[in-house]
Amino acid sequence: MRLVLASTSQYRRALLDAAGIRYEAVSPPFVEEHGHAREPSELVVELARGKAESLAAQLPDALILGADQIPAVDGRVLTKPGSRDAAIEQLRALSGREHRLFTAVAVHEPASGRTLTRTVIHVMRMRALTEAQLAAYVDRDQPFDCAGAYKVEAAGALLFEAMEGVDHTAIVGLPLTAVAELLLAFGHDVLG
Repeated sequence: MRLVLASTSQYRRALLDAAGIRYEAVSPPFVEEHGHAREPSELVVELARGKAESLAAQLPDALILGADQIPAVDGRVLTKPGSRDAAIEQLRALSGREHRLFTAVAVHEPASGRTLTRTVIHVMRMRALTEAQLAAYVDRDQPFDCAGAYKVEAAGALLFEAMEGVDHTAIVGLPLTAVAELLLAFGHDVLG
């Protein structure tokens, strides 16, 4: 069955490519709204599901994979910073603290109308960083398109004391263990 990634994220595509999973990437028409008064664990599932289901009419014969990621600290949801100053501000809020990183994946089958989801949560403990270190890191990785303003697949890993969870690929943006499990539930074997 045809597998479609409802995303143009370079990070999610790189993970699927590295795993040798055949797929197409299509930009979903879904509009993300992070301003909802929802718990991050609920919001991240809603966003992943919305992305996958938004392509159903366009791709009725496919399995559609959607994903989203939300870092949260003290109930505050962090989105993509978009600029150097916003990235430094986000990292300043995380410096020397622990936060939760919620990564949700949804697989939608338009033919049956069925959607299955999984959420992977990581506990991230960032080292206490100086203003100079924050600026140097942001200038090095330029994580403007990364919620939380860090790239653990690059120099961002150096910001942390510990990253606790079950699947490190979730930290990059797509939990491959959950993807394989969900696809298998629809009869799509990623190894076959």
